[in-house]
Order: sequence, then structure tokens, then C-alpha cells
Amino acid sequence: MGATQSSDSVPPSPSPVSTVPEGSVPLDVLEEIFLKLPPQQVVLMCRLVCRQWRDVADSQSLWRERCRREGHRLFDASRLPRDWRLFYFLCKKKRNLLKNPRADDQMRGWQISENGGDHWKVEGVLEAHPNESVKNNFVTSYGMCSKSQLIDLESEGYSASFVDCIQPHIRIADWYAPRWDCGCQYKIHVDLLNQRKKPIESFSPDEIYFQQWNDGKWKQITHVFHNYGPGVRYIRFVHGGKDTQFWAGWYGIRLTDSCVEICPAMET
Repeated sequence: MGATQSSDSVPPSPSPVSTVPEGSVPLDVLEEIFLKLPPQQVVLMCRLVCRQWRDVADSQSLWRERCRREGHRLFDASRLPRDWRLFYFLCKKKRNLLKNPRADDQMRGWQISENGGDHWKVEGVLEAHPNESVKNNFVTSYGMCSKSQLIDLESEGYSASFVDCIQPHIRIADWYAPRWDCGCQYKIHVDLLNQRKKPIESFSPDEIYFQQWNDGKWKQITHVFHNYGPGVRYIRFVHGGKDTQFWAGWYGIRLTDSCVEICPAMET
């Protein structure tokens, strides 16, 4: 389908190096064997054996059946993939497209839009996060702080034709927590952008405010974009906040474990 393939999507397909007499293995039997093998082995090894094996390894029916057996079901059955192999590997490679979401590498990967008060800071979590592997968070100050990332879908392995044809669900998630002893506010804004970086669809909920002497617990906000139409090429993720009592230092909202995922299929 003319899809751009990266190291995160479909392994490159070598050409076969030998031939065997056609009909040596019935095609339905060969396909069943391939379905029981690891997918990387099918692409990188089995298709090298002969033309017959290559044709089966490249067939749409093989990868459509593998998707069915592994539970990768289309959200919209009317939007069929043009390339079932690409669809399969993108389902398997679903991942967080945001860089450094847990502040493990200071501010790397983030573009600072607003840096008020005593500026952004990275600290260890004050309150244990529901995910025990999360150890750090970004902290805002007494002036508005916001930061962003721009995700280029093509460079992440999601070609224009794939996104327009499948219109996969795009899941947004963010974790935020106040300090228990200081009031603060939190904001998030996410845009789906076209090639000219103009918004096609946006998620922009009301800002959230916390009073002083709150529980200090972590909370999560989520949103799923779907049926957004053709043309999405970028995702812009922006979040931030500040403390509302203007205390010097870092008493504002805390942010960590943000996530943007492309979800080509329902998982069963």
C-alpha cells in the first residue's frame, strides 16, 4: 500500500534465494505452519526458502488470519487494511509515542512553552504512584508552567495511507497530583493536526483546580480520538499548571507517565 515502514513496524522482506517444486507442500498446510511460527521468523527466514513460501508469507490471508487468531479486531469493520501484514505489526508494536514521559531524563524530549515562577523542576514522587515503576515527576511553580511534544506520525511508522484508511483510535492519558498542603491548577490540551499543522480535532477539557489541604493523590485523565476523518499527520500534546498560592519554590501540580498511543485494533 505504499506504506512507510520503519524499524518499529514491519521487518524488511528479503528476496527468496532458492526454488522448490510447486505443490511440494499444500498451500493451506503451509499457511497453517506459518501461523504457528513467530511472525519475525516468517518474514525474515521462511520467505527466503522459495517463491511458493514467499507468496504465502506475503499473502494478505495469512496476516488477516493471524490478526483474527491473536485478537486484533478492527474498531470499524468497514475500514479494511490495505496491508494486513503492516496492520499486524503496528498492532504488536503499540507503544507510548511521547519521549521521556516519566521525567527519568530531566526535561529531555519536551519543549517548554511557559516557565513561570521558579520554572519547571524534576523531583522524585512525593506520593506513591499507582504504577510502582514510576519514580519521578515534573513539578510546576507559582507562575504558569507548560510543556509540549509534537509527534510526527510518519516518522513513527504510521504512514498517511494507513492513518487515513484505518483511522486508528488515538488514546491520550496523563497522571497529575497536587501537593496536599498547597492549592494548584492543572491543564491539558491535545490537537490532531494536518500536514500544515492545523487542528483537525482537539481535546481541551476545563482546567482542574485543587484546594489547599487536599488528599495529594494521583489522578488520571484519559481521552480517545476516533472517527476524526482523513488528514491527521501530527499530534500535539500540551500540559502544565501552577500553584495557586504563589509560594516560592515548587508547590504546583505534579505530572508524570503521560501517554499517547495509536491503537489500530481492539484487543481481545
